[in-house]
Amino acid sequence: MLGLVGADTLFRRHPSAPEGILSRTRSHVVSAENLARRARELGLGPVLRLGHGEEHSGGRDKQSVLADALEAVIGAVFVDGGPEAARAMLAPWVEREASEAMDVLDAKSNLQELLQSEGLEPPVYRLVGREGPDHAPVFHVECRVDGRCLASASGGSKKEAERRAAALALVGFEALSGA
Repeated sequence: MLGLVGADTLFRRHPSAPEGILSRTRSHVVSAENLARRARELGLGPVLRLGHGEEHSGGRDKQSVLADALEAVIGAVFVDGGPEAARAMLAPWVEREASEAMDVLDAKSNLQELLQSEGLEPPVYRLVGREGPDHAPVFHVECRVDGRCLASASGGSKKEAERRAAALALVGFEALSGA
């Protein structure tokens, strides 16, 4: 249901967006990382019934457990209230996530294209740190061009940290070059 609402909402809100951007945005919206973040916002972790082992291994904040729990809630709303109830619950969240993600998700491609147009090498993303427990890590990444750090950012995955660093580097590079 989430994938369907995500695809439908994105297509209706951004009918002229390229298919690749819509597809990547939908993938981001329905990703386990994003679902877990939303489950945390809703406070699902503390109300989960977990086995002894999962309880002691930090399951209440584990990405996979939270993502599955949110999908179960979505399924329950769908079964109890039908597709329109599920859509009503999901659409505002999908719209918010999509609007925040559309530009950032394509930042790596946009940065690479901009650098190529300026005759520069493609960016290199370097992991410079990791902290936090295994179930909720934070990765720190630098976006480097020609050996120089253009931006650094953090995220719950290396991929997310790279996207954020690319978005920051893109903004900084465009400001410097007047692009």
